[in-house]
Amino acid sequence: QVQLVESGGGLVQPGESLRLSCAASGSAFSRNTMAWYRQAPGKQRDFVAHITSAGTTNYADSVKGRFTISRDNAKNTVYLQMNSLKPEDTALYYCKPAACSARGCYPIGNYWGQGTQVTVSS
Repeated sequence: QVQLVESGGGLVQPGESLRLSCAASGSAFSRNTMAWYRQAPGKQRDFVAHITSAGTTNYADSVKGRFTISRDNAKNTVYLQMNSLKPEDTALYYCKPAACSARGCYPIGNYWGQGTQVTVSS
């Protein structure tokens, strides 16, 4: 199964930026759609953004215009650039291979990495 290591989280003030990284194992990375999800304390895990193997992207309405997802297939890494951060962005962020359609973006497999914590607070 794909191993995933998320990094780049931290404590920032509202309006600041962070760049998350997710390093994935396996030769199939370049063929996978990859997605970022997040889970705030006491809440369900929510979709944030996805990027297909061709580079097509899609975002949750709550982050559209502030977050940018990208990938580097040579490094088996997917990124999430987060600008204009808000307190409501505080969550544990995960990346995952996903199956995405107009109906939604569903994580593939049961394995999740450890996630990276993003805390936005003044």
